[in-house]
Amino acid sequence: MFQPTRSWKKVSPHYRTLRDNQTLRAAGDNPPVCMTRYARQIIFPGIGESGQEKLRTAEVAVVGVGALGTVSANLLCRAGVGVLRLIDRDVVELVNLHRQVLYNENDAALGVPKAAAACRYLSKVNSETTLKPVVAELDSGNIGEYLNDVDLVLDGTDNWETRFLLNEYCRERNIPWIYCAALGSVGMTMNILPKDDAPCLQCLTKDNVIPQNETCVTAGVLNTTTSFIASVQAAEAVKILLGSPNVRTGLFTADLWNNRFKTLRIEKDAECPVCS
Repeated sequence: MFQPTRSWKKVSPHYRTLRDNQTLRAAGDNPPVCMTRYARQIIFPGIGESGQEKLRTAEVAVVGVGALGTVSANLLCRAGVGVLRLIDRDVVELVNLHRQVLYNENDAALGVPKAAAACRYLSKVNSETTLKPVVAELDSGNIGEYLNDVDLVLDGTDNWETRFLLNEYCRERNIPWIYCAALGSVGMTMNILPKDDAPCLQCLTKDNVIPQNETCVTAGVLNTTTSFIASVQAAEAVKILLGSPNVRTGLFTADLWNNRFKTLRIEKDAECPVCS
């Protein structure tokens, strides 16, 4: 049998801190910050207690609760965002399960609406987050109702019609939103900020013609791709909500299979019908 030469519990300052805090809790004292749900997040210099409070009072809409939206919603719920609106018209299917992390086989067998299943799962993760399921397709007739008074919108969709709608609505209402997409081993995301000098999604595509690209149905997608790029999206969401100076500019792309990562500078189109 392997015999360690020293016990880490006897020498680790981290262990001594945990031991002392457990003693305080057992004694009935208020547990220190490091013993709370968000302890490891609060001690991060970029967040702190004031940042955690900003997250608690924020409301974020996730449009599309599939491969991208389930990852982003999961991370933001665990991070302590106060209110999450989860918007999706679809039901859970077996083909979703390899990449959509909030669902299970029972959800697929019953055809549970994704928004409802996601909220049910996340309610057991963090009871401090208010979850608002919206089982509907976002369109020009209801977008004002479903995105009213949110602080940030996350794109978890798989179609350009909805993305262009988000782009126009959020620009008109001065709401920041984050574009995100994944196909095969490639993921990309871009912060669309309501600034005079900031480009929008229309600037990225240059015109209003819907790009005729392949989809995950025809080209496939890796679950690592969707999880990775949605995690980047969630990190940018936290930075935007906190007003961090480190919010990314440009289009970030990652090809996990071919080990390529880059950020492309996107220029504002002086003739853009949406943001110019």
